[in-house]
Amino acid sequence: MAPEETSTAIPSAADMLPTDAERSAERPSAPVAEAPESLDEDITAILDAAGDYRVGVAIADTSGDNARLFGEESAFFAASTAKIITAAAFYHSVEDGEASLDENLGKEDAGFQIQDMVNNSDNNAWLLLMQSVGYPELTDYAESLGVAYDPEENLLTTADMARVLTMLHEGELLNRENTAQLLGYMQETNNEELIPAGASPEVTVHHKYGLIGSDLHDAALLTHGDSTVALVIYTKNTGDGSEADQIQLIRSLTRAAEDALFAADL
Repeated sequence: MAPEETSTAIPSAADMLPTDAERSAERPSAPVAEAPESLDEDITAILDAAGDYRVGVAIADTSGDNARLFGEESAFFAASTAKIITAAAFYHSVEDGEASLDENLGKEDAGFQIQDMVNNSDNNAWLLLMQSVGYPELTDYAESLGVAYDPEENLLTTADMARVLTMLHEGELLNRENTAQLLGYMQETNNEELIPAGASPEVTVHHKYGLIGSDLHDAALLTHGDSTVALVIYTKNTGDGSEADQIQLIRSLTRAAEDALFAADL
């Protein structure tokens, strides 16, 4: 008779969030600040060989103090990665009593539209939520985070997107319940072929990808043990490169970052 299989509980998004006590205690190691020289060397080598692709990479500890930028540092067309800003802005309005997740937006309630926008990358839901928050209000909200963002232009730098993700993880954007819900929508999305496919099974990924025309991006939080880092990869095909190569580029950058930041524990 075969022995019974045992299962290991997978932590929920809420389980992975630091408590107030943990935030006030000594922080765990900062992988980006402590990264070996191989991080710079390996990522630079990949970018040097990128050929037809404009690429920007930001890697940041969740403390927000140690961000490293590679490749293109100017703004990209953010595509759907910016949906995280819209989601956070709407949740913020809910927490301020100015909106409700139960209010009707289109044919569904606002809570459904947030899930559909983030998890399925639905553009109709995004439009409804942006209109509900207001375009000037979205710009003002982003500015309050230290991020320059105009939803009508939809341009972001990798550094600014990494800042949004680290603030989300640290509970600096939303309360614990809404943070956990948003992070939950950033798993098992309708496209797991970019950073999640490049990451090791031991690393937990919360992410939002973006795809429009020649732009292909992914913005993620990578968690292993007590350490979480933000990894943002923006790419644009500026020549005759294939989308398959563009996907592989994102996966290769993910592996290079992961190998340098978490290799000792994987």
